[in-house]
Amino acid sequence: MPDHVRRPHAGSEDATVTTSEQDRTTVRDADPARTEEDGAGPSRPRRALHALSRPGPWRRGRVLAAFALLLGLVMLSHARIPNGFKNLGSLVETFLPWFGLFVPVLLAAALWRRSATAVVALLLPVVAWLSLFGGLLGTSSHAGGDLTVVSHNVGAENPDPIGTARALAASGADVLALEEMTPKAVVTYERALATAYPHHAVLGTVGVWSKLPLSHTEPLDASVLQGMFGPLGERQPVDASSDSIRAIRTTVTTDRGPLAVYVAHLGSVRVNPRAGLSTGQRNAAADALARTIADEKIERVVLLGDLNGTMDDRAFDRLTSELDSAQEVAGDGFGFTWPAAFPMVRIDQILVRGVTPDSAWLLPRTGSDHRPVAATISW
Repeated sequence: MPDHVRRPHAGSEDATVTTSEQDRTTVRDADPARTEEDGAGPSRPRRALHALSRPGPWRRGRVLAAFALLLGLVMLSHARIPNGFKNLGSLVETFLPWFGLFVPVLLAAALWRRSATAVVALLLPVVAWLSLFGGLLGTSSHAGGDLTVVSHNVGAENPDPIGTARALAASGADVLALEEMTPKAVVTYERALATAYPHHAVLGTVGVWSKLPLSHTEPLDASVLQGMFGPLGERQPVDASSDSIRAIRTTVTTDRGPLAVYVAHLGSVRVNPRAGLSTGQRNAAADALARTIADEKIERVVLLGDLNGTMDDRAFDRLTSELDSAQEVAGDGFGFTWPAAFPMVRIDQILVRGVTPDSAWLLPRTGSDHRPVAATISW
C-alpha cells in the first residue's frame, strides 16, 4: 500500500498528536474557567455583575429583622400596651417571660438565611428580656430566716387530701395557708395537720395552720373578693361556714412581735377568643385587697395565696407597691406554679412587708393542679 494512504498505527507520532488535541478539548470542556478564558460561556464582567445583583448578608432577612425589632419593642414597652382591647396588655404581661423563646427561633432562621441584619436586630429582644428577667437567672436565696411560710391551693378536686396534708406538714412550715378547700376536705386537713399545728383557723374555703398562736382572725368581705361591689376595708359579718369566703386575716404571735397574715384566693381568670383575658373580678379584688393592706396597723405583713395572676400584670401594681414578692427578692428562677403538670405561670404568691425574705422555693407536686410555694423570712 502507498505511504500517502497508510493509516498511522497506534504508536505513531500522528496518533499521539491527535490524542493530545482530544485531551485538551475534554479538559477545556470540563473547566469553565478555561472555557471563559477562551471566549466561550459568560464573560467575567457578566459574572461579576450577577454576583453583585444577588442580596448580601446585610440585605437578606429584612422581614426577620423586623420581627426581631417588634419582639424587643413589645417587651420593652409592655406597660404601654392598652388593656382596652380584650385586656391585651395584661395577657401579654402574664406570659411575658415566655416571649424569650422567640429569640432562638428567630436566630435559627437568621442563620439559615445568612442574614447579618436579622442577627444584629436580635440584640434588642435579648437585651430587653435580660433587663426584665435576667436577675432571676442567678441565685438570690441565702441561709437563715426566723419563720418559714407555705401557701398552697390544694385544689377542690384533689384526689389525695391526706397525702397533700402530710407532704405540707413535712415541709417544716411554721405558718401554712391553704386555699380552695371543700367542706369535706376541711375535716381531712384539720385531722391530718392537728399534730404538727396546734393552732388553726378556717373560714370558708381558706385557712391558716400555725405552730404559733393565732388571734384576731376574721373574714374579709367575701362579695368584694369576688369583685362584685363594696370596699374590702368594710368588713361585714359573714357566716364562717360559707364557702363564699375566699380571704381572711389573722395575727400570728411571735417572739419578735405580731405578724399580720392575709390569705386570699382571688377570682379566676378566663381566656377566650371573644372576650380575650377576662379579669374584671380579679382586678377589683386585687385593688380592694391592696387598700386593706395599706391600712393595716401592724408593720409586718405577709400575704399568702392564689392570686390568679403574675406580679408582672399591671392589675397588681397597687398591691406590689405595698408588698414585695419573696420569689423576686430571694427565689431562684421563675418559680412557676400552674399548671402543676407543666408550670407556665406563677399565680401562687408570697408577698411581704416589714420583713426580709431570705429564700423562696417550690415544694414537690401534690394531688393539686397547683405547686405549693414556700419562703423563709426574717425580722
